[in-house]
Amino acid sequence: MQPDLELVHIRKGESFSAWMHGYPFRTVRWHYHPEYEIHLIVATSGKFYIGDFVGDFEPGQLIMTGPNLPQNWISNIQPGQIVPIRSRVIQFPEAFIDSACAHMAEMSVLQPMLEHSRRGLLFDAETSRKVRPLIERVIETQGLARLALFWEILGHLVEGQYEVLASLSFQLDLTRINDSGINRAIAHLKDNLTEQVDEGDLAHMVGQSKSAFSRAFKRHTGKTLVRYRNQLRVDLACQLLLRDANARVGEICFEVGFLNLSNFNRHFQNFKGMSPSQFKATFAANRDLAKVA
Repeated sequence: MQPDLELVHIRKGESFSAWMHGYPFRTVRWHYHPEYEIHLIVATSGKFYIGDFVGDFEPGQLIMTGPNLPQNWISNIQPGQIVPIRSRVIQFPEAFIDSACAHMAEMSVLQPMLEHSRRGLLFDAETSRKVRPLIERVIETQGLARLALFWEILGHLVEGQYEVLASLSFQLDLTRINDSGINRAIAHLKDNLTEQVDEGDLAHMVGQSKSAFSRAFKRHTGKTLVRYRNQLRVDLACQLLLRDANARVGEICFEVGFLNLSNFNRHFQNFKGMSPSQFKATFAANRDLAKVA
């Protein structure tokens, strides 16, 4: 089964993405993305899949994956159960880390780990223990302090013990995947998420009629293009609300591509079961409880 392309959004003015998600969630499927990923499990247990490796996970598992490595984590939960925060994730582009290594001699120590991560790395419990509070902080931090935390995290990873997961013979056939019309259309949609991308334009881009493209897109994603795009925008809005405690709902509405606040509120309520303001308040209360604990 060919993996789906995950759309990784890195906000303008930032070098990497740091966020968290619950379970179930849209990225919980057999998928890949061109970015490196640091993935920390904070709740639930289950099965995980990295390339051709299959194993069991539990809270505290810390994994790093390299570019275009297929992956998935499937939690064992009760039917209808919803887990508010299952994973904390950092994703960063290959060009960003390559540029840093090229311009800073001290970064050369990362190269073996980065190369090994192309097969997936499972870190030891001690490294996970050191990194966990840093990942929690980097999600909520901005500016230079955020960047400093990122380098500190990589410093702990490179000094830690890890197991390489996927076999030496595993290699994803990107040629066939990248030629997939739907994945190319999804990638274009991601790059233009805040624009009003027309279904006819996407169909023309991949050489299909509008009706054929519409059927193929729904078969691939389980949703119409409009619903899929709205969900991506709401998911992005959630990331921005979680990242910045002072973020204003009205400003985020337009930043993620909605044209008016009432439409944004309606779709947010539909996908998340609460308004953007309620979502923001709920996680603010969760952060306050965590600080008290």
